[in-house]
Amino acid sequence: MPYPRLEKLYQALKAAGLDAVAINPGPTLHYLTGLNFHLMERPVVLLLAPGHEPALVLPELEMLKVNRLPYPVQAFAYSENPAEWPAAFNKAMQSMGADGKRLGVEPRALRLLEFRLIQGAAPEADYPDASQTLGSLRLRKEADEVEKMRKAVKIAQDALQATLPLIKIGMTEKDIESQVVLQLLRHGSGSAFPFSPVVCAGPNSARPHAAPSERKIQAGDVLLFDWGAAYEGYCSDLTRTFAVGAVEAEFRKIHQVVLEANAAGRAAGKPGVPCADVDKAARAVITKAGYGEYFRHRTGHGLGLEVHEDPYLRGDNLQLLEPGMTYTVEPGIYLAGRNGVRIEDDVVITATGAESLSDMERELREVG
Repeated sequence: MPYPRLEKLYQALKAAGLDAVAINPGPTLHYLTGLNFHLMERPVVLLLAPGHEPALVLPELEMLKVNRLPYPVQAFAYSENPAEWPAAFNKAMQSMGADGKRLGVEPRALRLLEFRLIQGAAPEADYPDASQTLGSLRLRKEADEVEKMRKAVKIAQDALQATLPLIKIGMTEKDIESQVVLQLLRHGSGSAFPFSPVVCAGPNSARPHAAPSERKIQAGDVLLFDWGAAYEGYCSDLTRTFAVGAVEAEFRKIHQVVLEANAAGRAAGKPGVPCADVDKAARAVITKAGYGEYFRHRTGHGLGLEVHEDPYLRGDNLQLLEPGMTYTVEPGIYLAGRNGVRIEDDVVITATGAESLSDMERELREVG
């Protein structure tokens, strides 16, 4: 019986004029095989081409994983001696008839280590960028993928809800981060989080990608959490902003503006709508309120096996939304040296509109 994801890949390769593709450990390999290999000093490469049995180059110690593949492969295993690597790659590439062909690769994923071994085994091949072709396979999530993301969202929300009562004035951002990590694991997240949780307060919250520091939270701070969970490889990515005690009236106003921008962005998504329109809907609310210059990033990004993938919700992206696409909506306002506010939700396009996978309270809430 044909394996649907392989058939989908082969059709995409044909449409792109590619003869084959070489994939090393990462989201695409997981998507096509269900297996997880971590990047290490020993190379692992999967070679796929229409009309050929897939070839997998891997260390002998990983051979038991071959039995868990959903389709038969040719396994080319090597021992602990690195001198054997080229021979394994030569045999694999010969089995695929790859030399002189167009062999697509993912430049952001394929390391120089693997590329040199592949290129050494097929020096006459061309190696075009296949990122867009491979990315298109994962662009529209299947029902089971959406359910895994829904589970990842629930885990993240439950973990933060369990963290909030523990927060006290005088704790450092790092103290709070450690509690978020613990609660994520307790509530069922995989240990390989989509990203390290961001916990930042006061002036640090005005930096969109701040890292938790030793700064102690204080009364009057805005406290921002950007966090996510992993479930069977699928990611969630959420942001909520809280008040540590009473905050300035302006920041209560800003929070309300961002809340409305988030709602506008979520409401704008539907099949056939350009990604740009989601960005414009959220940005218009913030601009009308007089804070346009303080919203410095795109409104969102795709989400799935990677925490950042297609589609990207920015003002110049005319890609049309389609059922199954999943992405974030995360408008923000950042006043340097003072406080920042961001509210982020995870959204899936349905047949008729958009559904928010996340439903944790968005209104401003006091903690500490």
